[in-house]
Amino acid sequence: MKFELKIRRNNVLEDSYRRVISVKKVESLKARLWIEFEGEKGLDYGGVAREWFFLLSREMFNPYYGLFEYSAVDNYTCQINPESELCNEDHLSYFRFFGRVAGMAVFHGKLLDGFFIRPFYKMMLQKPITLCDMESVDSEYHSSLKWILENDPTELDLRFTVDEERFGQTHQHELKSGGSDLVVTNENKHEYIDLVIQWRFVDRIKKQMAAFKEGFFELISPDLIRIFDEHELELLMCGLGDVDVNDWKQHTKYKNGYSANHVVIQWFWKVPKVFWLFAGGGGVVVSQTEAPGQEESKICRWGHVSRT
Repeated sequence: MKFELKIRRNNVLEDSYRRVISVKKVESLKARLWIEFEGEKGLDYGGVAREWFFLLSREMFNPYYGLFEYSAVDNYTCQINPESELCNEDHLSYFRFFGRVAGMAVFHGKLLDGFFIRPFYKMMLQKPITLCDMESVDSEYHSSLKWILENDPTELDLRFTVDEERFGQTHQHELKSGGSDLVVTNENKHEYIDLVIQWRFVDRIKKQMAAFKEGFFELISPDLIRIFDEHELELLMCGLGDVDVNDWKQHTKYKNGYSANHVVIQWFWKVPKVFWLFAGGGGVVVSQTEAPGQEESKICRWGHVSRT
């Protein structure tokens, strides 16, 4: 049994959306993936499926579609756009589709080409979001809230409100009923900070997050990911953001005629990130062993994977 998907390279998102979201029996998405790009005949032994996840996730995270946006800190991590409904009236269906794709990636051992903000993974795990989580998303906002936490904010005349910018206009949102008349004091500042975090990461995207989780949990049971923390879940879904090449080299052993000075090995270390994406090509095999307190990789010739 296999799940066949024929798509056009110039329309990866829409073709994939129509095919995946139309599936009624979700178990079929767990079957062997058979991806075919229009006009490109070939056998899919994993490489084409890996490329599909790579191309599709790039489109998924593209802010052009208005479903995700870059975080306030950088252009590296993505978060759900609270205004996604204004960009796409079918946004909840797309978020369910994105959840299915993420679930398929985890089930089939593939990675998404993009990273969510840390609170996103915590919401997947139903873990509380704290002030520390704000730092990696919006360092300035985090510093402001941390100052309030460590000092008496009464003289600032802050209210239980937040300003939200929508299409160039600033709107005031009450964090609780009557919040515009309630001053933040030393006594209630903890409640204020909790409400700000709840609004910033949870309340504004409840529907979108629920749709994403619905799609994801159709393939991956919530019980299966509860064993992970948010860092491990990020690694499972998206892999490593940065590879420490020097550390990798220091913990690598060479087998079957390879050495650190071999010309092939020298080429290998010149393109580590390219190799990371297309591992297994070029007649070189990388294997990894893990033991308590030890992580080690080995490099040997194809067909001579060493057991030791």
